Amino acid sequence: MKTNAINWFEIFTNDLIKATDFYGTILNTSLAPASMEGCRMALFSSDPDKGVGGALTQMDGYKPGPGGTLVYLNVEGDLDGVLSRISSAGGKVLKDRIDIAPHGFIGIFSDPEGNVIGLHSMS
Repeated sequence: MKTNAINWFEIFTNDLIKATDFYGTILNTSLAPASMEGCRMALFSSDPDKGVGGALTQMDGYKPGPGGTLVYLNVEGDLDGVLSRISSAGGKVLKDRIDIAPHGFIGIFSDPEGNVIGLHSMS
């Protein structure tokens, strides 16, 4: 049975170490190193039985930047905290907290490589 429209996402990077540090800092989490043929990854923590998983990915032929698919990271209960850490970690807040009632709140930022990422929280 499908429970989510998305089951995996990748945020492309040219510098996996820098991107891992950035996302680890703003989300207050650790990302796990991984690799597959032709690419290096840092995996976001996830429970495959309960939701979406994803990774930072460094791979030939795939570049970071705005204008691609916009993914929203779940930051339940810490939207303001995450938004407050983005600038000092090297990113840029593009949209502060926006009320999207009854669906909660979002924020949008760009990471140090130009990827545009959304944040979502119900509170």
